[in-house]
Amino acid sequence: MVNLFCPLKLREIELKNRIAVSPMCQYSSKDGFANEWHLVHLGSRAVGGASLILTEATAVSPEGRITIDDLGIWKDEHIGYLKIITDFILKQNSVPGIQLAHAGRKSNRTSQWKGDRVLAPSEGGWDTVAPSAIPFSDDSAFPSELTTEGIRKVINDFKSAAIRALKAGFRVVEIHAAHGYLVHEFMSPLTNKRTDDYGGSFDNRIRLLLDIVAAIRSVWPDGYPLMARISSIDWRDDGWKIEDSIKLATILKEKRVDLLDCSSGGAVHGLAIPSGPGYQVKFSEQIREKAGILTGTVGIITTPEQANEIISSEKADLVLMAREFLRDPYFPLKAAMELGEDAQWPVQYERAKRKK
Repeated sequence: MVNLFCPLKLREIELKNRIAVSPMCQYSSKDGFANEWHLVHLGSRAVGGASLILTEATAVSPEGRITIDDLGIWKDEHIGYLKIITDFILKQNSVPGIQLAHAGRKSNRTSQWKGDRVLAPSEGGWDTVAPSAIPFSDDSAFPSELTTEGIRKVINDFKSAAIRALKAGFRVVEIHAAHGYLVHEFMSPLTNKRTDDYGGSFDNRIRLLLDIVAAIRSVWPDGYPLMARISSIDWRDDGWKIEDSIKLATILKEKRVDLLDCSSGGAVHGLAIPSGPGYQVKFSEQIREKAGILTGTVGIITTPEQANEIISSEKADLVLMAREFLRDPYFPLKAAMELGEDAQWPVQYERAKRKK
């Protein structure tokens, strides 16, 4: 029986277990550069036994950042320190992955602990863009509707970022198409009111994502996995639905996307989402079953037993954890002990493998 500590093969890359570090914004960069904080944050989770270490949402352009403190990969100078991080992760027998992102209308803000407000031009703020000129909330920047030329630039920015990611040593790319950021904004009828080839019908609204997938696949090695994070539903009856996600998943599988990271929500402001332990697992399970694609699940997964049950009951192929990894970087090693699995520990930590 497949369980939490069974390997998972994604093309030529094998994950040693089914526990991945979910992207978590750190708001600790200057001009997009990684630094010692990112090395320790990501590296410690690799030491802790996670099989796949995904960076936070990494901006493909300066205007694609959520905040001015976001990690970026829009210029070649960003590659150097990212390579230090990926080299370290690989030495821990973990796989380094990068989430490529554009924040769309939810960009141009200060970090959460700096007020979470719109940046003024005098503070380095920038103009925001979106599929339609609709702000996210009353305290958000007013976005400009992307032109056809602007859409082409976004697609090329993702492609260029993937080329840099390969040079930086990443083995997995995840496209951020969730949580109300730019790609999701195009997908959702709540945020996309366009009347051109990128708006209106389902096929038109997913066109940007498919164009980005094709652009990345044209430069990303065939043996390396490509993933996408989606919001499985918008939590509104007139928004993106689970049926849309299943239809999209079937198409993405044909386009050589290997795994869907199934989250939800984020398209519109002020919705009350009924969260609780494993509240999004049902989306991963439905998409996996009906589209025949590998899926990952995320959202208030906190115990080894819970994570193991998700995998062993075939509700997902990968468990992505965020806040629990903030509380405990060594969750996989402890989970293996609790579940009676013989996980490999770093030789430096072997003396602690047994509690006696």
